[in-house]
Amino acid sequence: MSRAQHVEVLESADEVLSGEAVAIEVQPVGLLLRTLGALIDMLVAFAIFAAYLVVRYWVLGALGDPALDRILAVLALVTAFVLVPCAVETITHGRSLGRLAVGGRIVRVDGGAAGFRQALIRSLIGVLEIYATFGALAFLTAAFNARSQRLGDLVAGTYSQRVRTPPLPYRVPVLPPGLEGWAAIADVARMPDRLARRIAQFLENATRLDPGARARVAQDLFQEAAPYISPVPAVPAEAVLTAASVLRRQRERRGLALADERVERLSGTRVGL
Repeated sequence: MSRAQHVEVLESADEVLSGEAVAIEVQPVGLLLRTLGALIDMLVAFAIFAAYLVVRYWVLGALGDPALDRILAVLALVTAFVLVPCAVETITHGRSLGRLAVGGRIVRVDGGAAGFRQALIRSLIGVLEIYATFGALAFLTAAFNARSQRLGDLVAGTYSQRVRTPPLPYRVPVLPPGLEGWAAIADVARMPDRLARRIAQFLENATRLDPGARARVAQDLFQEAAPYISPVPAVPAEAVLTAASVLRRQRERRGLALADERVERLSGTRVGL
């Protein structure tokens, strides 16, 4: 497997494909945050069961019926640890108090919204892996897969996706000095989406890299992008990548402007008819 193929395989673990076969980057919630969210949800479940105990001894104590007490206890256990988590997750489309606190949401592995079936499977298996083992089974399972999926997630085909991320500043690339003449005659073909995305990510984070690593990554990306750039200017690899990104942005902006003008002309023609 080549270096580029290896990178693409690693990237695909955190991507889903839209209906138009466009790769969309997603970020799963990490193990520690998932554990924190699960602890919050566990406290909520135990609080619901504790509320039953309070009602049982304060209100139902006068009944004195052991059979009724056992039935109500089973119903309270099922309600607190299965029905309520399943209902909350279904109604909120994968959210809960714990996941709301850590900024996560349960989704299907294909990126779609989880439904009642997934919520029910996760709740039923959660009784075993979370409450029966005090979370040990869920923690060990999540620790050995890339998306921190517990056993219930693996069976239901779901994972916890991060939906609250800090905004990142975006630096718009500028054409390097001395390449104005080259930009007037250069032709930058459409690059593969993953390659273009990797170049954009590198240019955005280049200043944070070690100089040696920065030069190596720039050279690797340049070798992949060179077949799509004509002519290739005799400047450092990072400058070529920056110039190519600027030209692609300008071309896409012109394409959008032409599309808007075409829509306006068609709209004016229809109004005239």
